Amino acid sequence: MTGESIEEGSWRLFPPLMAGIGLATGLIVHGLVGDGLAPDIGAFRLAALSFVTVTAILFGFVAIRDDVPRSGLFALGGGTVAALILYFNGPTSGWSASEGWRMFCLAVALGIAAPLFQSARTTAFRSIPYPCAHDSAWTNVVLWCLGWVFVAIVVILSFLLSELFNLIGIRFLRNWLQEGWFWRPLVGLAFGLGLALLREHSRIVRMLQKVAMLVLGVLAPVLALGLGLFLLALPFTGLQPLWDATKSTTPILLACLIGALLLVNAVIGDGEDDGSGNRVLRWAAFALSLTMLPLAAIASYALRLRIGQYGYTPERLWALTFVVLACVVATAYLVCVIRGRWRWAERVRPANLMLAMIVCGVTLLLATPLLSFNAISTRDQVARLQSGKVAPDRFDWAALAFDFGAPGRAALRRLKSSANPEIRRIAADIERKPRRWDIDAVTPDPVPRIAALEKRLRVLPRAVTVPIALKEALIDPGACGAGEGGCTLLYAEGARRAIALRDDCFTVPDQASPSAPVAIRIDRDCGRPIHLVETAGQWKPRDPGDPGQRPDGDRAAIRSGYRDGKVEIRTVPRQQVFVGGVPVGDPFE
Repeated sequence: MTGESIEEGSWRLFPPLMAGIGLATGLIVHGLVGDGLAPDIGAFRLAALSFVTVTAILFGFVAIRDDVPRSGLFALGGGTVAALILYFNGPTSGWSASEGWRMFCLAVALGIAAPLFQSARTTAFRSIPYPCAHDSAWTNVVLWCLGWVFVAIVVILSFLLSELFNLIGIRFLRNWLQEGWFWRPLVGLAFGLGLALLREHSRIVRMLQKVAMLVLGVLAPVLALGLGLFLLALPFTGLQPLWDATKSTTPILLACLIGALLLVNAVIGDGEDDGSGNRVLRWAAFALSLTMLPLAAIASYALRLRIGQYGYTPERLWALTFVVLACVVATAYLVCVIRGRWRWAERVRPANLMLAMIVCGVTLLLATPLLSFNAISTRDQVARLQSGKVAPDRFDWAALAFDFGAPGRAALRRLKSSANPEIRRIAADIERKPRRWDIDAVTPDPVPRIAALEKRLRVLPRAVTVPIALKEALIDPGACGAGEGGCTLLYAEGARRAIALRDDCFTVPDQASPSAPVAIRIDRDCGRPIHLVETAGQWKPRDPGDPGQRPDGDRAAIRSGYRDGKVEIRTVPRQQVFVGGVPVGDPFE
């Protein structure tokens, strides 16, 4: 291995330096974020936050005593790029559901750039030696994981000490650990110190890295056998079971491809001396290289079917991007295998370097707002809606309003003036919803649903006119629903209470033969009456046993009486629904 390290005792100031940087970073982060969770952070604060954290982390990974200036410049450059990207992405209040992928791409780009910088520095930036790049990449991953393990140990130890002192009445440490001004700097200090100590003891890190690669290499035959059997079974099963079994076909296939990529590189190492000499592992790596392109092809086909059925969404566009990258990597590996034959690993290693640069550049571009998947998805989905490919009541309005970012909300405002009255009505209704969870489902025009309800509704004890507001409440899935099953309503004209019963809870299905066992509903809540109460002209479901739904005056009296110990048992008359002389549901007032 030829990666960089800080040899033991060669830079004694590095651990205290990184501890100080980590502590300062934690304090700055707390000053920017504040005491709360800060769900909404402005663009400037977000940029400052990313600049400080990214600069500190990059410096901790790439700094060496003999080249502090260039290490600092690289860290500052990475922090500046991250700050600019997050600044132009805007405040978190305007982020859509897929913005996390931008942050993922930024992390991938920086994670690839660091080992490229570390390896290029060894040749005064004249070239990038693959062995050094390979070693630096694996070492950085091990350092990152071990750094957070060290943080976890420090935090657990701190909580243990806080509880120990709490036993004798000293609670300041316990209280401090609950304050952001204390635990954020503590985490920063622990990570910085742990990273520096690990880099200073490079022999231990390299040993752990070797063990990790050895363990991953041993898993290569297992994955190769599994993927090989999977691909061999497809001609007999066809692809249809893939679509029937799950909607996550593409992510699963991509995960298998990434696993194959990692295991192949764990086996071949950074050169002939570093790679495994075991023939079984070599053949397994060879087989995994051949399976990558078929997996990528199936993933792309699955995604194409999904897009053809439902159109573009930001998530599908992100998946499409990753599938394209996977196809590029898999094709490169197949070409290396074909051209290199039994010496294919010698061609894969330099190809890895080129692929790393491509992925770094592409992910950095994807992290910026230059390519808006939200805008592309919005145009496609609105076009499908307006062309009639998707009915208004089948359209995903919640995604347009809350998942597609600013382009989706702008399109929603435009749809309020659509020529289609149904689209206008739903768009206006959705725009009034301040939060996603306020949209349980798209509410289609209630008129045809109410008309269908009237055909299957029985009113007892005698047929009377049912108010339109009560009918609107009855078509809710929690009452009579919008299905075809009958429904019975206990309602007297002018009453402010109604009780609904679904017929399918009391009807025995037709039997195949008189001797066949009787089929009954076993859902314990099916036969419970649905109570609806009219308040201010609106009918809403009410659980008669829920004290939280009582009037404010009753609830105040309950609280006061309970506090004063006025608790007693009384015999009172109650009402209850009877069906065929048998009580159904709970008694109520």
